Amino acid sequence: MSDAPEAGKSAAEKRAETLIRRQERNLRKARAEGFLAGIAAMLRPGDLAVDCGANVGVVTAVLAETGADVVCFEPDPYAFARLSDRFADHPRVTLVNAAVGVGAGTVRLMRAANFAANPATASVKSTILNGGRQIDAAQGIDVPLVDFPGWLAAQIAARGEVAFVKMDIEGAELALLEALHAQGLLAPVRCLVAETHERKFRDLRPRYRALRDTLAAGYPPGKVNLDWI
Repeated sequence: MSDAPEAGKSAAEKRAETLIRRQERNLRKARAEGFLAGIAAMLRPGDLAVDCGANVGVVTAVLAETGADVVCFEPDPYAFARLSDRFADHPRVTLVNAAVGVGAGTVRLMRAANFAANPATASVKSTILNGGRQIDAAQGIDVPLVDFPGWLAAQIAARGEVAFVKMDIEGAELALLEALHAQGLLAPVRCLVAETHERKFRDLRPRYRALRDTLAAGYPPGKVNLDWI
């Protein structure tokens, strides 16, 4: 790939880089789908699976088929309405219209700049973190915030372990994973996967690198996977 400044790249170079990025995304997606299939195969009735950032329920649908109990957290009202259409009557799926983070109360949820024009695809970008790319802070709405470390600790106390946690929460995973590790709450989770968002939050990249180093040293990749997608 060329090291030339973006403005100096030819149209052919830009097309090539776009194709490479698309292929990399496709490979990550395929790996994530394979990993999820493996997770689904290990889940059993009575297990607890948690979908943080459930959006419209693509992962939820896979988890619900396993017989496990599934709890979904989704803060965006648009996505939550679609999620409710699919799972409100499901006997093993619990839906929570809230963001997850460190602490509880109310938090500002900011949406993508193109949300009004295309909410179906833009809702996946909604975030409680300031400074995200292509986010219009003026479109923010207040949503409930669940203290996820406290909630997870209560589930572990009641069940002994949590089978699976998936996080796709647009940057909020950084502080949350730091807190879960510091409080010893990752050890009783059989498997956790997270999509991290270093690309969207440039100022947080040193903390992301430190988190990756810490978790890689403390847990096997099959237990804590930060390369979900």
